[in-house]
Amino acid sequence: MKNKIVLFILWISFLSTPFMGTKGALLLFPGLCLAYGAFVIIKRLSVHFRKIKLPEISVNKKAAYVLSIIILLALPLFLNDYYIDVIILAGIYIILALGLNVVLGFSGLLNLGFAAFYAVGAYSCALLTTRAGLGFWSALPLSVIITALSGLILAFPALRLRGDYLAIVTLGFGEIVRLILNNWDSLTKGPNGITGIPAPFIFGFKLNTLMHYYYLVLIFVIIAVFVVRRVYYSRTGRAWLAIREDETAAEAMGINNTNFKFLAFTFGAFWAGLAGALFAGKMRFVSPESFSFMESVLIACMVILGGLGSIPGVILGAFILIILPEMLREFQLYRMLALGAGLVLMMVFRPGGLIKNR
Repeated sequence: MKNKIVLFILWISFLSTPFMGTKGALLLFPGLCLAYGAFVIIKRLSVHFRKIKLPEISVNKKAAYVLSIIILLALPLFLNDYYIDVIILAGIYIILALGLNVVLGFSGLLNLGFAAFYAVGAYSCALLTTRAGLGFWSALPLSVIITALSGLILAFPALRLRGDYLAIVTLGFGEIVRLILNNWDSLTKGPNGITGIPAPFIFGFKLNTLMHYYYLVLIFVIIAVFVVRRVYYSRTGRAWLAIREDETAAEAMGINNTNFKFLAFTFGAFWAGLAGALFAGKMRFVSPESFSFMESVLIACMVILGGLGSIPGVILGAFILIILPEMLREFQLYRMLALGAGLVLMMVFRPGGLIKNR
């Protein structure tokens, strides 16, 4: 194990050579070795600390939920526009990650083209508001329905596939959607994208500031978490888990795999459509660049990092992967390296994710 750690540190130092130079990489190697040594010492000391029994503190879950909501409601009062903007983006990605968690975490169906549903939701909202003349609240449910139907369409070829083959099909679907958006100039305006998406109104009140949109996204995040959690603990959620563990055994138990796979794809796409419509309403502009393959990878990383099938884990994973790159923006050359190294470390030391699904 120790040899593997040393080789891993050596590999990280080698990868950093183009950014830090040979001298920097040579200094990084002993630095990382010392950091690992400190980690081992702290870990051994923590074994002794575990023997010390602290008095148990009972936590009232309802009070904790109420306190969390109060903090979330008061949060924008203490932040500037930049941080509010980042948190809004994190909220949209939490909805997206919850959708992918239904497909990948609950049902075990690997989808590498999930950003395509995000794009369908965003473009549907953009076209319905700018071309059809609908308002945001009229376009929102239609966008979600259109995206859910696209999930249903993708489920047809994906029904008999698993693992690598399913990943390739979903990857192809994502690329097809991106190419359509990029080349259908008469409808999508190609790479230029669609501008002039109107801001949402509520009872004549225009949501035209970041603080307004923060509360709007917060409401939808709470709804998404509540609904996905309820479905997870329902018979449908248990059927998805059974399919994820063993399809043959699930079928032998009387579960209709086909219907539940259709439902998983459609339900997952539903949340992606909602996130896409919220994204379009916030940015007032959509273009194919926002829905590349890397977006699908990022969403998949949120689910895997947080913990497959774990709703709190997915929320935490989405929050970290949106906030962390912003915190490392000053180190732009190194932030993707740090992010990649962090993910590798997670997979080595905690393969079940930050919060494992129980």
